[in-house]
Amino acid sequence: MLALVAPAEAQETATAPGAVLRGLDTFNGHVTDMEVAAGQSVQFGRLNIVLRECRYPAGNPAGDAYASLEISQQGREGVIFSGWMIASSPALSAMEHPRYDVWVLRCTTD
Repeated sequence: MLALVAPAEAQETATAPGAVLRGLDTFNGHVTDMEVAAGQSVQFGRLNIVLRECRYPAGNPAGDAYASLEISQQGREGVIFSGWMIASSPALSAMEHPRYDVWVLRCTTD
């Protein structure tokens, strides 16, 4: 049996000026929403989170956002996470940390 499969079509995206992230401190259960501009950083507990870029489906700012993040920890050498996080699938590319969880909620458009 021969199956013909068409190549996947890339979805056009738009780049946003920033993103809304959510952080969870698992030690005390405290949840914090953080708005950060692209190229800027925000502190969450002992973490420093840099938003490199946030993208969403073109023409649909409420659509599935994905953000490029770089996360480091005070008192620890190097980066503990560097990559893309997807709002609809936070476990797909998650930061591994014993205390903190960080995930993307959405891109900002203003």
